[in-house]
Amino acid sequence: MTAILAIDQGTTSSRAIVFDQHMRIAGVGQQEFTQHFPKSGWVEHDAEEIWQSVVATCRAAIDKAGVRAAEIAAMGITNQRETVGVWDRATGKPLPRAIVWQDGRTAALCSDLKARGLEQTFTQKTGLLLDPYFSGTKLAWLLDNIAGLRARAENGEVCFGTIDSWLIWNLTGGKAHVTDATNASRTLLYNIGENRWDQELLSILNIPAAMLPQVKDCADDFGVSDAALFGATIPILGVAGDQQAATIGNACFEPGMMKSTYGTGCFALLNTGRDRVPSNNRMLTTIAYRLGGETTYALEGSIFIAGAAVQWLRDGLGIIGQASDSGVLAEKADPHQRVYLVPAFTGLGAPWWDAEARGAIFGLTRNSGPAEFARAALESVCFQTRDLLDAMRRDWPGAGQAQTVLRVDGGMVASDWTMQRLADILDAPVDRPTVLETTALGAAWLAGSKAGVWLDRDGFAKAWARDRRFEPRMDAAERKTAIAGWADAVRRTLTG
Repeated sequence: MTAILAIDQGTTSSRAIVFDQHMRIAGVGQQEFTQHFPKSGWVEHDAEEIWQSVVATCRAAIDKAGVRAAEIAAMGITNQRETVGVWDRATGKPLPRAIVWQDGRTAALCSDLKARGLEQTFTQKTGLLLDPYFSGTKLAWLLDNIAGLRARAENGEVCFGTIDSWLIWNLTGGKAHVTDATNASRTLLYNIGENRWDQELLSILNIPAAMLPQVKDCADDFGVSDAALFGATIPILGVAGDQQAATIGNACFEPGMMKSTYGTGCFALLNTGRDRVPSNNRMLTTIAYRLGGETTYALEGSIFIAGAAVQWLRDGLGIIGQASDSGVLAEKADPHQRVYLVPAFTGLGAPWWDAEARGAIFGLTRNSGPAEFARAALESVCFQTRDLLDAMRRDWPGAGQAQTVLRVDGGMVASDWTMQRLADILDAPVDRPTVLETTALGAAWLAGSKAGVWLDRDGFAKAWARDRRFEPRMDAAERKTAIAGWADAVRRTLTG
């Protein structure tokens, strides 16, 4: 048994990939699911629909790979982080719909906690900021607004979990209520220095500890899947939140290594090793991974809108037929026009953290058209990545000791134009790997290495392969002008 099954449960779709013994993709299943927007700024998912999509994609991937479940040595899970699920411990049924990480309904609660002077307490313990993005205030909102939920939670009748916990609960037939350290670290409830749920934070948000899952290492025994699901039991041996899984899949195991994932949002992580680096520049301090009981930390910058800006070009404006058309269209833009899109559709993330900001376009002329809009959307991702890198360099001297090489993954990196513009704006090399399914690969490696059928950490790092390196070639004066224009556009967008 040497095949590995990876579940990659994302914000807009669920994917499952079977990797063979050589870490090559043997079969893939993918399925989109419904996005619910009950009010302005609210985003919800049907947890049951997510579960059914995961089962369907796993079966499809196993079938396409031509293997039997009995030939799969282990399963790894990676997931959209911060999304909050609550379900009945007895029946396993989700109670309300899951509140998605993009949801901004707890902005007022976060503002109130800040006004009470509590943000420093949360930041010191969790490395996070008080923002609607994170799970804790979402869970507090559910307990305060769903009739009878708090009483049931206090009686131990209700489970809370991020999506990994929800999937494991269902995969194991309700036998395991667990999560891993990376997902726990994104909840505003987990002390990342002491590696435990923090009672003071639970008390502040009035969250019963009885509803929380057990926290494990990223490569650990999370239970086994029910044989009825796929035809045989499969051990669940690896779990990590999607951005940490991408860090692992990009083999960023050494301090100073950095990766950036371009999916619905963009998330850059800089490995700081055993150093839990506090940020003075509104970055997040988070757990990169925990293996063998040893925690590795990272600085993270979160951009809420990356690939979602391309979806807006396609679905909102209708100026492209498919996402892959964006780079081709951007290349046709008038080089003399400087059009900026600040994609604050759900607020601005790092380093601004302005939940009330909304999207804006600057620099339009009578000649501005689809090509300029496409270029502005793609460049917005590049400019935001530079903002993150600059902040990380100020936070951690180790980041500036040598030239940073950014390892990238996610759907947007298939565009040569976008990656070249990213290198130009960063004034740093950008490495695109041969395996673009880096998030799934990271989850698969956790499971495969734990099962003893894949390479160890050093071997996996040596096996990482680059498809192409994009070197910066933009004129320095042009770069300076472009960055200044972006900074002005952001200043005009901020509400604070």
